[in-house]
Amino acid sequence: MQIGSYYQGDRQCKFTVWAPLRQQVDVHLVAPEDKIIPLEQDENGYWQGTIEAEPGALYFYRLDGEVERPDPVSVSQPQGVHGASEVVSQQFQWMDQQWQGIPLEDYVIYELHVGTFTPEGTFDAIIPRIPELLELGVNAIEIMPIAQFPGSRNWGYDGVYPFATQQSYGGIEGFKRLVNACHQQGMAVVLDVVYNHLGPEGNYMSNYGPYFTDRYKTPWGSALNFDGEYSFGVRNYFIENALYWFRHFHVDALRLDAVHAIYDFGAKHILQEIAEATAALDAEIGRKFYLIAESDLNDPRTIRSPEVGGYGMDAQWSDDFHHALRTLLTKEQHGYYGDYGEVKHLAKAYSDSFVYAWDYSPFRKRYHGSLPLDCPPQQFVICSQNHDQVGNRLMGDRLTELLSFDALKLAAGAVLLSPYIPMLFMGEEYGEEAPFMYFISHTDPDLVAAVRQGRKEEFAAFHAEGEAIDPQAEETFQRSTLHWDLKHEGKHKTLWQFYQKLIQLRKQIPALKHKDRNGLKVDVIGEQVILLQRWHEASKAFCLLNFGTEPIETKLTFDAGTWKKLLDSSDAQWAGAGSDLEDALAIESEAQQALKLLPQSVVLYAKG
Repeated sequence: MQIGSYYQGDRQCKFTVWAPLRQQVDVHLVAPEDKIIPLEQDENGYWQGTIEAEPGALYFYRLDGEVERPDPVSVSQPQGVHGASEVVSQQFQWMDQQWQGIPLEDYVIYELHVGTFTPEGTFDAIIPRIPELLELGVNAIEIMPIAQFPGSRNWGYDGVYPFATQQSYGGIEGFKRLVNACHQQGMAVVLDVVYNHLGPEGNYMSNYGPYFTDRYKTPWGSALNFDGEYSFGVRNYFIENALYWFRHFHVDALRLDAVHAIYDFGAKHILQEIAEATAALDAEIGRKFYLIAESDLNDPRTIRSPEVGGYGMDAQWSDDFHHALRTLLTKEQHGYYGDYGEVKHLAKAYSDSFVYAWDYSPFRKRYHGSLPLDCPPQQFVICSQNHDQVGNRLMGDRLTELLSFDALKLAAGAVLLSPYIPMLFMGEEYGEEAPFMYFISHTDPDLVAAVRQGRKEEFAAFHAEGEAIDPQAEETFQRSTLHWDLKHEGKHKTLWQFYQKLIQLRKQIPALKHKDRNGLKVDVIGEQVILLQRWHEASKAFCLLNFGTEPIETKLTFDAGTWKKLLDSSDAQWAGAGSDLEDALAIESEAQQALKLLPQSVVLYAKG
């Protein structure tokens, strides 16, 4: 069932809203003229009617003649989360007709927050930065949630109108201009959507129907009702939302937030139904749209096909990779980081995608995860930083503030030389020094106080020392804005060029470009070194990652042929201490070669 207000032209607009337990639903047009029009209900609780209204008209729904609320399917909230909804025409002069997308396995993702990516904090302000990201080698931007939220400052996970595009960012037209510009230049767009909860302020969904259930709880309150009575209307709402972004905004992929907090024990999981609807749209439109899930369950069912009992998502995040890498670099052991910290953990993340695949987790005090070896590497997204792992720290400090320059290069190599889909967090490519902190702009004083208290308790659980930053303060938001000028200076420039080189190698070397578990071998050398061997047909690559703080000498067996050193983070070119490793190794017959690795370094040799 198509829902929402759809302008059909000739001053005609069709309204459809699900309110199965209401006795009467009317459209109350409040501007440019004031009038009330009753809707008719069908057997499934959808109220519908086609009435005279033009784009720009403002309206509420009147429920049982008693209360008036904004449209839960509103696509535009010009007066904020408590104000009237707006009738909008989806007409737009698209110029991306030649765009056919990029295969997911080739994605190099760049996660960004619209409000802090530029000083202007708008969709339009991102457009001039696209060429710089393309020059870096990024070919997909992942945009943190843009669903309308209270005020003008928010990560986006407090959105309460999943179909509405945040007004302070530029609204519908601004987002379409951004996607259009990206596609014209060869950049894919991934949108972060939230189907596990809605924010508290301006959330009027329960006035319309049983959207929520008390049978399950999420960290953010009552769960959405995906499997109880009347759940068909809730499921339809979110299926339609996924299709809305694909159909009307030409978005290439959706990143589904925290699907582990989506509770559905029906015979067909809502994720599977979203995947099926997306596949049908693929066939209709003639190009592939992707679904990427974030989950901490380490459950391959998320990405397995329905034919073998899976949900059919195209990819999922591997938090294990991030945690294993971060703990090796920072030595942090608080909270869930206590489950990681040894080289063997990262080695397992490389070979098996998950560290915990029905292994005992000391943090969880139970067995966790399942082995996903039947799922190819291109079904996993990895990173060294993301909005959660930076912003949910007490001071919002990035790895730039925590690691040496050598370790920053090592982190980059660990991610970009892997067989998985890499994701960068905005600014990491040049060592951004500004923090990325949690910020809000709620208007309810009690809610603001509750958020402040909740943040303090969360940091206490993570044993963080110090005073939590005030998330409501505008300064918290302003301090999180990127400083783009840094990328042209000193080591910041060198780091940017290092990232660029890594991405180039990833795309150009067949052994690195081809992602196959059968072309991957992972070994741990001593206690601090990981050896990645990757190959595809005649192309072979050796990648050595030294996480130790001391030089290490080792011997490796090389096949006959000429092995070229394609990258060494210790070279002076990359502001390193200077490496003694040879630029080329001429091996006449299979033999061992002694190599000396400098501390916290990454080295890549390849042939063929």
